[in-house]
Amino acid sequence: MQEYLIDTQDALQQLCEQLRGSEWLAVDTEFIRERTYYPRLCLIQVCNGEIAACVDPLRLEDMQPFLDVLFDGSILKVFHAARQDLEIFWHDWQQFPLPLFDTQPAAALLGHGDQVGYANLVNQVLEVDLPKDQSRTDWSARPLQEQQLRYALDDVIYLGQLYLEMRGRLSDRERLQWLAADFATLADPATYAPEPSTAWKRVKGRQHLRGRQLAILQLLAEWREIEARRRDLPRKWLLKDDIMLELCRRQPRKLEALANVRGMDAGLVRKEGRQLLDLVLAGMERPKEEWPVEKRRPKPLTVQQEVMVDYLGAALRLIAAEHQLSPQAIATHKDLQQLVRGESDCALLSGWRRAVAGEPLTQLRDGDLTLQLRDGAFQLVQ
Repeated sequence: MQEYLIDTQDALQQLCEQLRGSEWLAVDTEFIRERTYYPRLCLIQVCNGEIAACVDPLRLEDMQPFLDVLFDGSILKVFHAARQDLEIFWHDWQQFPLPLFDTQPAAALLGHGDQVGYANLVNQVLEVDLPKDQSRTDWSARPLQEQQLRYALDDVIYLGQLYLEMRGRLSDRERLQWLAADFATLADPATYAPEPSTAWKRVKGRQHLRGRQLAILQLLAEWREIEARRRDLPRKWLLKDDIMLELCRRQPRKLEALANVRGMDAGLVRKEGRQLLDLVLAGMERPKEEWPVEKRRPKPLTVQQEVMVDYLGAALRLIAAEHQLSPQAIATHKDLQQLVRGESDCALLSGWRRAVAGEPLTQLRDGDLTLQLRDGAFQLVQ
Protein backbone atom coordinates (compact mmCIF):
# COMPACT_ATOMS: atom_id res chain seq x y z
CA MET A 1 0.00 0.00 0.00
CA GLN A 2 1.42 3.38 -1.03
CA GLU A 3 0.70 6.02 1.63
CA TYR A 4 0.88 9.78 1.16
CA LEU A 5 0.30 13.08 2.92
CA ILE A 6 -0.88 15.52 0.25
CA ASP A 7 -0.21 19.15 1.18
CA THR A 8 1.11 20.66 -2.08
CA GLN A 9 -0.60 21.29 -5.42
CA ASP A 10 1.94 19.17 -7.32
CA ALA A 11 1.42 16.22 -4.99
CA LEU A 12 -2.35 16.64 -5.29
CA GLN A 13 -2.17 16.59 -9.06
CA GLN A 14 -0.11 13.40 -9.03
CA LEU A 15 -2.52 11.75 -6.62
CA CYS A 16 -5.52 12.61 -8.78
CA GLU A 17 -3.83 11.08 -11.82
CA GLN A 18 -3.30 7.86 -9.84
CA LEU A 19 -6.89 7.76 -8.55
CA ARG A 20 -8.68 8.42 -11.83
CA GLY A 21 -10.36 5.33 -13.18
CA SER A 22 -10.60 3.63 -9.77
CA GLU A 23 -13.56 1.31 -9.35
CA TRP A 24 -14.16 2.56 -5.81
CA LEU A 25 -12.69 4.94 -3.25
CA ALA A 26 -12.94 4.59 0.51
CA VAL A 27 -13.47 8.11 1.88
CA ASP A 28 -13.41 9.65 5.34
CA THR A 29 -13.11 13.15 6.75
CA GLU A 30 -11.74 14.74 9.89
CA PHE A 31 -13.27 17.98 11.10
CA ILE A 32 -13.93 20.21 14.08
CA ARG A 33 -17.14 22.07 14.96
CA GLU A 34 -16.84 23.04 18.62
CA ARG A 35 -16.79 26.75 17.75
CA THR A 36 -18.91 26.78 14.60
CA TYR A 37 -22.38 25.79 13.41
CA TYR A 38 -21.03 24.10 10.32
CA PRO A 39 -18.21 21.54 10.54
CA ARG A 40 -14.79 22.87 9.52
CA LEU A 41 -13.08 20.39 7.23
CA CYS A 42 -9.50 19.60 8.27
CA LEU A 43 -8.59 16.44 6.36
CA ILE A 44 -9.94 14.11 3.67
CA GLN A 45 -8.66 10.54 3.49
CA VAL A 46 -9.01 8.29 0.45
CA CYS A 47 -7.96 4.77 -0.49
CA ASN A 48 -8.54 2.67 -3.62
CA GLY A 49 -6.93 -0.52 -2.33
CA GLU A 50 -3.50 0.34 -3.69
CA ILE A 51 -3.04 3.97 -2.65
CA ALA A 52 -4.01 5.61 0.65
CA ALA A 53 -3.68 9.35 1.12
CA CYS A 54 -4.46 12.13 3.56
CA VAL A 55 -5.37 15.28 1.64
CA ASP A 56 -4.86 18.47 3.66
CA PRO A 57 -7.39 21.17 2.62
CA LEU A 58 -5.88 23.60 5.14
CA ARG A 59 -2.61 23.63 3.17
CA LEU A 60 -4.00 23.46 -0.37
CA GLU A 61 -5.17 26.49 -2.29
CA ASP A 62 -7.10 24.63 -5.00
CA MET A 63 -9.01 21.46 -4.15
CA GLN A 64 -10.81 21.30 -7.50
CA PRO A 65 -8.66 18.55 -9.13
CA PHE A 66 -9.36 16.31 -6.14
CA LEU A 67 -13.04 17.23 -6.09
CA ASP A 68 -13.30 16.25 -9.75
CA VAL A 69 -12.22 12.75 -8.73
CA LEU A 70 -14.52 12.59 -5.70
CA PHE A 71 -17.53 13.76 -7.72
CA ASP A 72 -16.79 11.43 -10.64
CA GLY A 73 -20.02 9.48 -11.11
CA SER A 74 -18.17 6.44 -12.46
CA ILE A 75 -16.37 5.85 -9.14
CA LEU A 76 -18.22 4.40 -6.14
CA LYS A 77 -17.45 6.21 -2.87
CA VAL A 78 -17.43 4.11 0.31
CA PHE A 79 -18.11 5.65 3.74
CA HIS A 80 -18.85 4.45 7.23
CA ALA A 81 -21.67 6.36 8.98
CA ALA A 82 -21.65 8.78 6.06
CA ARG A 83 -24.03 11.44 7.29
CA GLN A 84 -21.52 13.82 8.90
CA ASP A 85 -19.08 13.41 6.01
CA LEU A 86 -21.80 14.15 3.47
CA GLU A 87 -22.95 17.19 5.42
CA ILE A 88 -19.48 18.68 4.87
CA PHE A 89 -19.55 18.02 1.12
CA TRP A 90 -23.01 19.53 0.80
CA HIS A 91 -22.20 22.63 2.84
CA ASP A 92 -18.80 23.31 1.28
CA TRP A 93 -19.55 22.37 -2.34
CA GLN A 94 -23.35 21.85 -2.64
CA GLN A 95 -22.71 18.43 -4.11
CA PHE A 96 -22.50 14.83 -2.93
CA PRO A 97 -19.79 12.31 -3.94
CA LEU A 98 -22.11 9.88 -5.71
CA PRO A 99 -22.68 7.00 -6.11
CA LEU A 100 -22.06 6.00 -2.51
CA PHE A 101 -22.02 2.97 -0.22
CA ASP A 102 -22.27 3.17 3.58
CA THR A 103 -20.90 0.22 5.53
CA GLN A 104 -22.88 1.06 8.68
CA PRO A 105 -26.40 0.29 7.37
CA ALA A 106 -24.87 -2.53 5.32
CA ALA A 107 -23.53 -4.05 8.54
CA ALA A 108 -27.06 -4.33 9.93
CA LEU A 109 -28.01 -6.54 6.98
CA LEU A 110 -25.17 -8.89 7.82
CA GLY A 111 -26.05 -9.30 11.48
CA HIS A 112 -23.50 -6.89 12.97
CA GLY A 113 -26.08 -4.77 14.76
CA ASP A 114 -27.63 -1.40 14.09
CA GLN A 115 -25.39 1.71 14.25
CA VAL A 116 -22.20 -0.32 14.79
CA GLY A 117 -19.05 1.77 15.13
CA TYR A 118 -16.19 1.61 12.63
CA ALA A 119 -13.56 0.11 14.96
CA ASN A 120 -15.99 -2.51 16.25
CA LEU A 121 -16.99 -3.46 12.70
CA VAL A 122 -13.35 -3.79 11.60
CA ASN A 123 -12.77 -6.05 14.58
CA GLN A 124 -15.86 -8.19 13.84
CA VAL A 125 -15.27 -8.57 10.11
CA LEU A 126 -11.50 -8.31 9.67
CA GLU A 127 -10.35 -9.29 13.18
CA VAL A 128 -8.16 -6.20 13.42
CA ASP A 129 -7.95 -4.05 16.56
CA LEU A 130 -7.72 -0.37 15.71
CA PRO A 131 -6.40 2.17 18.26
CA LYS A 132 -8.90 4.85 19.33
CA ASP A 133 -6.42 7.26 20.92
CA GLN A 134 -6.84 9.99 18.26
CA SER A 135 -10.64 10.13 18.22
CA ARG A 136 -10.67 13.41 20.20
CA THR A 137 -7.60 14.99 18.60
CA ASP A 138 -7.44 18.55 17.29
CA TRP A 139 -7.40 18.01 13.53
CA SER A 140 -6.89 21.71 12.83
CA ALA A 141 -3.44 21.77 14.47
CA ARG A 142 -0.45 21.71 12.12
CA PRO A 143 1.85 19.97 11.53
CA LEU A 144 -0.07 16.70 11.72
CA GLN A 145 1.63 14.15 13.94
CA GLU A 146 2.61 10.64 12.84
CA GLN A 147 0.00 9.08 15.17
CA GLN A 148 -2.71 11.26 13.67
CA LEU A 149 -1.80 10.28 10.13
CA ARG A 150 -1.70 6.58 11.04
CA TYR A 151 -5.14 6.83 12.61
CA ALA A 152 -6.54 8.75 9.64
CA LEU A 153 -5.10 6.38 7.02
CA ASP A 154 -6.39 3.31 8.87
CA ASP A 155 -9.87 4.80 8.65
CA VAL A 156 -9.87 4.30 4.88
CA ILE A 157 -7.45 1.39 4.40
CA TYR A 158 -9.64 -0.98 6.40
CA LEU A 159 -12.83 0.68 5.15
CA GLY A 160 -11.98 -0.46 1.65
CA GLN A 161 -11.39 -4.00 2.88
CA LEU A 162 -14.70 -3.91 4.75
CA TYR A 163 -16.51 -2.85 1.60
CA LEU A 164 -15.09 -5.66 -0.50
CA GLU A 165 -15.89 -8.28 2.13
CA MET A 166 -19.39 -6.96 2.84
CA ARG A 167 -20.28 -6.40 -0.81
CA GLY A 168 -19.55 -10.06 -1.51
CA ARG A 169 -21.66 -11.26 1.39
CA LEU A 170 -24.56 -8.96 0.52
CA SER A 171 -24.43 -10.00 -3.12
CA ASP A 172 -24.47 -13.68 -2.18
CA ARG A 173 -27.59 -13.05 -0.09
CA GLU A 174 -29.16 -10.79 -2.76
CA ARG A 175 -29.36 -7.86 -0.35
CA LEU A 176 -27.45 -5.10 -2.09
CA GLN A 177 -30.68 -3.63 -3.45
CA TRP A 178 -32.14 -3.45 0.07
CA LEU A 179 -29.85 -0.50 0.82
CA ALA A 180 -31.13 1.74 -1.97
CA ALA A 181 -33.57 3.67 0.24
CA ASP A 182 -30.93 4.27 2.96
CA PHE A 183 -28.46 5.61 0.41
CA ALA A 184 -31.11 7.79 -1.25
CA THR A 185 -31.85 9.44 2.11
CA LEU A 186 -28.14 10.12 2.63
CA ALA A 187 -27.98 11.82 -0.78
CA ASP A 188 -31.05 14.02 -0.14
CA PRO A 189 -30.19 17.70 0.60
CA ALA A 190 -33.23 17.89 2.90
CA THR A 191 -31.44 15.50 5.26
CA TYR A 192 -28.88 18.21 6.05
CA ALA A 193 -31.03 21.35 6.15
CA PRO A 194 -33.97 20.88 8.52
CA GLU A 195 -36.53 23.66 8.51
CA PRO A 196 -35.81 26.32 11.19
CA SER A 197 -39.52 26.26 12.08
CA THR A 198 -39.06 22.72 13.41
CA ALA A 199 -35.96 23.51 15.51
CA TRP A 200 -38.08 23.68 18.69
CA LYS A 201 -38.54 19.91 18.50
CA ARG A 202 -34.82 19.46 19.29
CA VAL A 203 -34.80 21.64 22.43
CA LYS A 204 -34.19 19.57 25.54
CA GLY A 205 -36.89 20.01 28.18
CA ARG A 206 -39.58 21.20 25.77
CA GLN A 207 -41.91 18.42 26.95
CA HIS A 208 -42.50 20.42 30.15
CA LEU A 209 -44.01 23.35 28.23
CA ARG A 210 -47.61 23.71 27.15
CA GLY A 211 -49.74 25.76 24.78
CA ARG A 212 -48.63 29.38 24.47
CA GLN A 213 -45.24 28.49 25.96
CA LEU A 214 -44.57 26.20 23.00
CA ALA A 215 -45.56 28.99 20.60
CA ILE A 216 -42.89 31.19 22.16
CA LEU A 217 -40.35 28.37 22.07
CA GLN A 218 -40.98 27.78 18.37
CA LEU A 219 -40.19 31.42 17.52
CA LEU A 220 -37.14 31.58 19.77
CA ALA A 221 -35.71 28.33 18.43
CA GLU A 222 -36.37 29.37 14.84
CA TRP A 223 -34.57 32.68 15.40
CA ARG A 224 -31.64 30.89 17.05
CA GLU A 225 -31.36 28.40 14.18
CA ILE A 226 -31.37 31.08 11.50
CA GLU A 227 -28.87 33.28 13.36
CA ALA A 228 -26.56 30.36 14.20
CA ARG A 229 -26.39 29.45 10.51
CA ARG A 230 -25.87 33.05 9.43
CA ARG A 231 -23.11 33.71 11.95
CA ASP A 232 -21.70 30.14 11.76
CA LEU A 233 -21.80 29.75 15.53
CA PRO A 234 -22.96 26.90 17.77
CA ARG A 235 -26.64 27.30 18.63
CA LYS A 236 -26.04 27.38 22.37
CA TRP A 237 -23.50 30.15 22.03
CA LEU A 238 -26.40 32.37 21.01
CA LEU A 239 -29.04 31.12 23.42
CA LYS A 240 -28.92 28.06 25.67
CA ASP A 241 -31.80 25.61 25.82
CA ASP A 242 -32.50 26.15 29.52
CA ILE A 243 -32.65 29.93 29.06
CA MET A 244 -35.11 29.56 26.19
CA LEU A 245 -37.31 27.41 28.39
CA GLU A 246 -37.19 29.99 31.16
CA LEU A 247 -38.16 32.76 28.74
CA CYS A 248 -41.15 30.67 27.68
CA ARG A 249 -42.22 30.28 31.30
CA ARG A 250 -41.59 33.83 32.52
CA GLN A 251 -42.64 35.59 29.29
CA PRO A 252 -40.75 38.85 30.08
CA ARG A 253 -41.98 42.07 28.48
CA LYS A 254 -39.22 44.47 29.54
CA LEU A 255 -35.44 44.41 29.30
CA GLU A 256 -35.14 44.52 33.10
CA ALA A 257 -37.17 41.33 33.42
CA LEU A 258 -35.15 39.73 30.64
CA ALA A 259 -31.88 40.58 32.37
CA ASN A 260 -33.13 38.95 35.59
CA VAL A 261 -33.54 35.55 33.95
CA ARG A 262 -31.02 33.23 35.58
CA GLY A 263 -28.03 32.57 33.34
CA MET A 264 -28.91 35.34 30.87
CA ASP A 265 -25.76 36.96 29.49
CA ALA A 266 -25.63 40.72 29.86
CA GLY A 267 -24.11 41.09 26.41
CA LEU A 268 -26.99 39.12 24.89
CA VAL A 269 -29.51 41.40 26.59
CA ARG A 270 -27.68 44.46 25.31
CA LYS A 271 -27.34 43.25 21.73
CA GLU A 272 -30.38 41.04 21.21
CA GLY A 273 -32.69 41.92 24.09
CA ARG A 274 -35.25 43.86 22.09
CA GLN A 275 -35.38 41.11 19.44
CA LEU A 276 -35.94 38.45 22.09
CA LEU A 277 -38.73 40.45 23.73
CA ASP A 278 -40.41 40.89 20.36
CA LEU A 279 -40.27 37.13 19.78
CA VAL A 280 -41.74 36.42 23.21
CA LEU A 281 -44.56 38.88 22.56
CA ALA A 282 -45.23 37.45 19.10
CA GLY A 283 -45.49 33.97 20.60
CA MET A 284 -47.88 35.19 23.30
CA GLU A 285 -50.12 36.80 20.69
CA ARG A 286 -50.17 33.84 18.32
CA PRO A 287 -53.70 32.39 18.00
CA LYS A 288 -54.32 29.04 19.64
CA GLU A 289 -54.87 27.23 16.34
CA GLU A 290 -51.27 28.09 15.37
CA TRP A 291 -49.65 26.78 18.52
CA PRO A 292 -47.25 23.90 17.91
CA VAL A 293 -48.19 20.62 19.55
CA GLU A 294 -45.68 18.51 21.42
CA LYS A 295 -46.10 14.86 20.60
CA ARG A 296 -47.62 13.33 23.68
CA ARG A 297 -46.51 10.10 25.20
CA PRO A 298 -48.78 7.43 23.84
CA LYS A 299 -51.35 5.88 26.13
CA PRO A 300 -50.30 2.60 27.74
CA LEU A 301 -51.06 -0.41 25.60
CA THR A 302 -54.15 -2.35 26.39
CA VAL A 303 -53.80 -6.00 27.37
CA GLN A 304 -54.89 -7.00 23.87
CA GLN A 305 -52.27 -4.72 22.32
CA GLU A 306 -49.55 -6.08 24.61
CA VAL A 307 -50.45 -9.60 23.51
CA MET A 308 -50.24 -8.46 19.88
CA VAL A 309 -46.75 -7.02 20.48
CA ASP A 310 -45.63 -10.38 21.88
CA TYR A 311 -47.28 -12.13 18.94
CA LEU A 312 -45.45 -9.92 16.43
CA GLY A 313 -42.22 -10.38 18.38
CA ALA A 314 -42.45 -14.15 17.93
CA ALA A 315 -43.06 -13.70 14.21
CA LEU A 316 -40.16 -11.25 14.01
CA ARG A 317 -37.80 -13.89 15.42
CA LEU A 318 -38.91 -16.30 12.71
CA ILE A 319 -38.42 -13.68 10.00
CA ALA A 320 -34.99 -12.74 11.37
CA ALA A 321 -33.88 -16.37 11.46
CA GLU A 322 -35.07 -16.86 7.88
CA HIS A 323 -32.91 -13.93 6.73
CA GLN A 324 -29.98 -14.75 9.04
CA LEU A 325 -30.36 -11.46 10.92
CA SER A 326 -30.74 -10.61 14.56
CA PRO A 327 -34.27 -9.45 15.46
CA GLN A 328 -32.77 -6.29 17.02
CA ALA A 329 -31.23 -5.30 13.67
CA ILE A 330 -34.72 -5.29 12.15
CA ALA A 331 -36.88 -3.79 14.89
CA THR A 332 -36.88 -2.77 18.52
CA HIS A 333 -39.65 -3.46 21.02
CA LYS A 334 -40.70 0.19 20.58
CA ASP A 335 -40.98 -0.33 16.81
CA LEU A 336 -43.37 -3.22 17.39
CA GLN A 337 -45.42 -1.10 19.78
CA GLN A 338 -45.65 1.65 17.14
CA LEU A 339 -46.76 -0.87 14.56
CA VAL A 340 -49.49 -2.16 16.88
CA ARG A 341 -50.67 1.40 17.49
CA GLY A 342 -50.76 2.04 13.74
CA GLU A 343 -48.24 4.90 13.81
CA SER A 344 -47.19 5.89 10.29
CA ASP A 345 -43.65 6.98 11.21
CA CYS A 346 -42.68 3.51 12.39
CA ALA A 347 -39.17 2.53 11.23
CA LEU A 348 -40.52 -0.87 10.23
CA LEU A 349 -42.49 0.76 7.42
CA SER A 350 -39.53 2.27 5.55
CA GLY A 351 -36.54 1.05 3.55
CA TRP A 352 -35.51 -2.59 3.51
CA ARG A 353 -37.19 -3.24 6.87
CA ARG A 354 -40.60 -2.71 5.27
CA ALA A 355 -40.09 -5.44 2.68
CA VAL A 356 -38.38 -7.87 5.05
CA ALA A 357 -40.60 -7.54 8.10
CA GLY A 358 -42.88 -4.50 8.02
CA GLU A 359 -45.30 -5.83 5.44
CA PRO A 360 -45.67 -9.39 6.83
CA LEU A 361 -45.99 -8.09 10.38
CA THR A 362 -48.64 -5.60 9.28
CA GLN A 363 -50.55 -8.44 7.61
CA LEU A 364 -50.20 -10.46 10.80
CA ARG A 365 -51.51 -7.55 12.87
CA ASP A 366 -54.48 -7.13 10.54
CA GLY A 367 -55.30 -10.85 10.44
CA ASP A 368 -54.30 -11.38 6.80
CA LEU A 369 -51.54 -13.73 7.99
CA THR A 370 -51.47 -16.06 10.97
CA LEU A 371 -48.72 -17.79 12.91
CA GLN A 372 -49.40 -21.51 12.89
CA LEU A 373 -47.65 -24.65 14.04
CA ARG A 374 -47.26 -27.09 11.16
CA ASP A 375 -45.20 -30.27 11.17
CA GLY A 376 -43.54 -29.21 14.41
CA ALA A 377 -42.49 -25.77 13.14
CA PHE A 378 -44.10 -22.34 13.33
CA GLN A 379 -44.93 -20.70 9.99
CA LEU A 380 -46.59 -17.53 8.72
CA VAL A 381 -49.64 -18.69 6.79
CA GLN A 382 -52.27 -16.81 4.77
